[in-house]
Amino acid sequence: MVEARPHDRFPGIFLVSDAVGNSLATRNMVKGRSVYGEQLIELDVEYRIWNPYKSKLAAAILRGLPRLTFKPGDRVLYLGASTGTTVSHISDILGPNGIVYVLVFASRPARELISNVASLRQNVIPIILDARFPENYRHIVQEVDSLYCDVAQPEQARILADNADVYLKKGSDALLAVKARSIDSTRDPTRIFVQEANVLRSRTFKVEKTITLRPYDKAHAMILSSRT
Repeated sequence: MVEARPHDRFPGIFLVSDAVGNSLATRNMVKGRSVYGEQLIELDVEYRIWNPYKSKLAAAILRGLPRLTFKPGDRVLYLGASTGTTVSHISDILGPNGIVYVLVFASRPARELISNVASLRQNVIPIILDARFPENYRHIVQEVDSLYCDVAQPEQARILADNADVYLKKGSDALLAVKARSIDSTRDPTRIFVQEANVLRSRTFKVEKTITLRPYDKAHAMILSSRT
């Protein structure tokens, strides 16, 4: 028998249980539509299984993320989205009263994000601009409750902090998905994780936790921090 229940620590996330075990899931905002081939489960409503091998945020939750930085109805700025895997689950969590502003720069992922996610979800606002220059989208993005950064750039923490200066509410939280190989492929990833956390500290963030994402992602970590 398949059952779904709300996660006891993460609003807007569910645990779907079957004979094999528990899987993370979100309530599908676009019934009957999958985004990246994920399984759809029809119970009282339709749920989308959230694959931690496809989403660093799901991996971080399973690896011990203490809390989400956003809740249903919030506004989130997402830097560095690709084709929209994690964005679509954040969209589900925020619901119809929330907004996720999504920065994507490369043309091919932008097309897929728009056609597969943004065109079907009214709470997803795609922005085809470079996250390194936050002033360029002030006419689109309002002040946000949370910031999520997953950019493949050398200065990942700096990009998050620069955007936080412009858009993040004081006292609010941010998540940084550190891609060590995008910063320096020759260095120990653990040292890079420490380096990026220190950059955030130098920019008035309080770093709460750094979580490595193995076995779901190699040389990746998620840093949870809050703006002081």
